[in-house]
Amino acid sequence: MIGAACQFAGLAVPELKKKGVRVYAFLWFDPGQLQSYKFRLSVYQQFTFLPYIPYFSISLFCYKPTFRFLYVAAMKQLLTYVSFAIITFSAFSQDKDKLVFTIKLNNTVQQIRNFGASGCWFSEEIGKKWPEAKKQRMAELLFSRSFDSNGQPKGIGLSAFRYNIGAGTAEQGDTGGIREPRHRVECFLSPNGHYDWNKQQGYTWMLQQARKYGVENLIAFVNSPPVQFTKNGLGYKLEKDGSTNLRPDKYIDYGNFLAEVIKHFDQSGLHFNYISPVNEPQWDWTGTKSFAKQEGSPWTNEEIYEAVKALNSSLAAQKLSTKILITEAGMLNHLYASNAKASRQIANFWDSKSPLYIGGLSNATGFVEGHGYFTENSDASLINTRRSLKDTLKKYDGLEYWQSEYCMLGDGFKENKKMARRSAIDCALFLAKVIHHDLTIGNATAWHYWNSFEPGPADSNTLYYLIALNRNGATDTAKLYTITKNLWALGHYSLFVRPGMYRVETARNDGLADTLVAQHVMISAFRNAAGKRLVVNVINYTTEDRSAGIVLIGLSKGKTMKLVSRFVTSAKEGDDIKPYPASVKSNSIVLPARSITTFVFSS
Repeated sequence: MIGAACQFAGLAVPELKKKGVRVYAFLWFDPGQLQSYKFRLSVYQQFTFLPYIPYFSISLFCYKPTFRFLYVAAMKQLLTYVSFAIITFSAFSQDKDKLVFTIKLNNTVQQIRNFGASGCWFSEEIGKKWPEAKKQRMAELLFSRSFDSNGQPKGIGLSAFRYNIGAGTAEQGDTGGIREPRHRVECFLSPNGHYDWNKQQGYTWMLQQARKYGVENLIAFVNSPPVQFTKNGLGYKLEKDGSTNLRPDKYIDYGNFLAEVIKHFDQSGLHFNYISPVNEPQWDWTGTKSFAKQEGSPWTNEEIYEAVKALNSSLAAQKLSTKILITEAGMLNHLYASNAKASRQIANFWDSKSPLYIGGLSNATGFVEGHGYFTENSDASLINTRRSLKDTLKKYDGLEYWQSEYCMLGDGFKENKKMARRSAIDCALFLAKVIHHDLTIGNATAWHYWNSFEPGPADSNTLYYLIALNRNGATDTAKLYTITKNLWALGHYSLFVRPGMYRVETARNDGLADTLVAQHVMISAFRNAAGKRLVVNVINYTTEDRSAGIVLIGLSKGKTMKLVSRFVTSAKEGDDIKPYPASVKSNSIVLPARSITTFVFSS
């Protein structure tokens, strides 16, 4: 009926659609200019990448078998308000089932700080004992932002790296009671009061590599105070009483110890941007000798407050700029709900009326740290927990959510499937889904995976690590590690979404509820401050290839954005942030089944 190809953005008339009228072309106006218009306007979503035509006269055509309506909408003065105008149009030939996403470039949500992971436990062995080429490759995989001649990334470009300051359980050996020797960590402070900076050499080697590659944020974290400061002389608790293992008379010594470590690394050219003095304070961290799993200590909110005050005083006295991170909550709902001894932590630490308020401390931050464990056992839990957290944070000015530790510790990754093992791509996609919801529902400004490397399989149930270490590495140095799909899943975010970029709002045309979206196709978009670079991450969670379109709204008059690169991770061998052709056919993009795709646009 109409065969014209036009360029414009869209005007939707919901009232007509309710009456069964098919609306085939639309105009998009700045919502601030719409107060005098009878009809509410929204975007008709379609996909193309064509030059911008700053002035075009256009009609809106609507059709119903018993009703014809022609509405002439475009005049030169109205086009002053057009925010974005690129669509190709052929009436009566549009695929009504096509999935179309709209990216609102001017609607920024949160600014991204960093993406990271820790090098806990196994950095020591890698840095001290591995062959040079092997350990250099490990560092490259984590920190490099370079690409090879084929356009394949050499690494995932982490912008944060977490360094564990040990409690001295390694020096205790078997008598310290931690069963796995590689989970025991040295301490820089000897029981005689002297500092030995030759300790934790492997850890420090990996930290040096992070700095060499330009990792923007180095973060020190502590699982247990030094054993000489604890109530039982161990790096974990023996009884379940919910209180810290730190002796009451050692808070100042603990703060001084951490400040001294930070000062040493500052003088070595390894500045820690942040220090986290407590970890998962809600857990008991109890064990029996010879069967304890790792260093750890519970803390009440009151004890956390005293530790933070002591540390802040020590940092200030040494004139150190490192900022303090808390609370590393073991579950996100501990941050806002009353469900543990150390709970309602947002209100306790950031409400100015609270006796535990830390907002006035010189080295405190407004970054609220929580761990995503056990809050993803269902899509509803994944969504509702993060929404509740976001709603709580809105009550306090200047607070940001940092997801500071996650791996597939619970059973959520099984997604109610009875199979004993899930494939590597299943785990990677579940990881990507959690990252996506932390960013788009929780508005996280930082996201950190638990451990960069641990022993385990690489082909299935890759639950705790990005790189699988060979359990027989000591006897088979030819195969010390295997890269998992988890590494590349995180890399779609860490490599392309750089610190300082802004997440922008997106919309979709299928009207799916959030819980259905979590099993369908998920999209998030990020642009740099100048608006010249846009990164779009799309997760196709379904078992079929999906055709989709993308509309960009908010470009300045006369400006365009071009799709310059596309990268895909899927179950296919070699599909590990693999470069795919950036060309688009028939105004559509194809999202491979069970895949993650990154689109990079440039203006």
